[in-house]
Amino acid sequence: MCFFELDGKPPVPEKAHAALMHVLTLTPFYPNASDDAAGCFVAEPLRVLEECGVNSYVVATQPVYRGRAHPGSAARPADWVHYAAIPGGIGLASAGGFLYASLVSKIRKLHRLRPVDLIHAHAALPCGHAAVLLSRELGIPCVVTVHGLDVFFTNQVGGRAGQWCQRVSQFVYRSASRVICISEKVSDRVVNGGAAVNTAVIYNGVDSEMFSPAPSQPEGRTILSVGNLIPIKGHELLLRAFARLQYDYPDLSCEIVGDGPERFRLSRLASDLGIADKVHFLGRQSRKQVAEAMRRCTVFALPSRYEGLGCVYLEAMSTEKPVVACRGQGIEEIIQQGISGWLIDPEDLEGLTDALSLLVRNAGLRRQMGDAARRAIRQNFTLRHQATQLAELYRECVA
Repeated sequence: MCFFELDGKPPVPEKAHAALMHVLTLTPFYPNASDDAAGCFVAEPLRVLEECGVNSYVVATQPVYRGRAHPGSAARPADWVHYAAIPGGIGLASAGGFLYASLVSKIRKLHRLRPVDLIHAHAALPCGHAAVLLSRELGIPCVVTVHGLDVFFTNQVGGRAGQWCQRVSQFVYRSASRVICISEKVSDRVVNGGAAVNTAVIYNGVDSEMFSPAPSQPEGRTILSVGNLIPIKGHELLLRAFARLQYDYPDLSCEIVGDGPERFRLSRLASDLGIADKVHFLGRQSRKQVAEAMRRCTVFALPSRYEGLGCVYLEAMSTEKPVVACRGQGIEEIIQQGISGWLIDPEDLEGLTDALSLLVRNAGLRRQMGDAARRAIRQNFTLRHQATQLAELYRECVA
């Protein structure tokens, strides 16, 4: 993949890149020195996109009030841009305008040095808003990917500020050549929210080599969960279900990867439930560490009640592990109940307990489900599938 400095010249003659499409990627999600998993769903398809004839120049964005982000070594290079913004939800609706002001002169120069064919923004605010303004400035199309169920930011931001976010988001979706949604569930939210837009569903893909099965059966029995420690992820429900299982399965342990504001409360709950010695809060982990944790676990469970899709489910499936998730989320479109995974109703403690008990005690079912899960990923949800669909969509938009 070719990257070049905005203040420099193209590093190779123009003819060498004549066959490549040049895409400007704007994203608030991108791996950095402190967290190589942040925005991995944006960074990891880029290598495969190049093989599909798409050259991406990545601009990773962060408001100045969050401090400076330092590039990581694991991801493809990106130009980190810090822009002025009003902190908190009240400033989100206007952040795209500030980001545009920070970018416009640089992107004009980039466009002169190597014409940009298309802009791909991740999330309507702030990057989608900035992308629409840049697309009008440069006269090129833009597309926007929606990564979660809060498509108009009204759950994240309330009151009049939330209404403003909704209006700006609708403007972004209407102005984009295509709105890419990571699941049908997300697409429905966009369309039903009053935005008359052209949507396309492209599921996130998995690096099936990084997230590959273990060469041998792991020792011990472990339930693994990976996700930010916030209420919607359902970790409290998981702990309560695990507490019910400890007497029937005394050798069972639970590993939780992730960090967040719920860390202290969940640790205290584990103590109150008498399972603190069997629950291990591992904090934030690298991509390779997450892959290793998935390979060594017995069952993967994340009873989240607010997921546009959930890359961690796909990654666990790719390691041939049975996955427990909730109905009504994007992952319901991927998992075949009882075949490639197990679905429960949100907040269903009995359902979660029964599902975990069934999978923990039945090694044959785990193997069958894991095989089906891995097969589903390899057939439809690898990085190659995602990149191929993105490249095709890009070409449709610039045709």
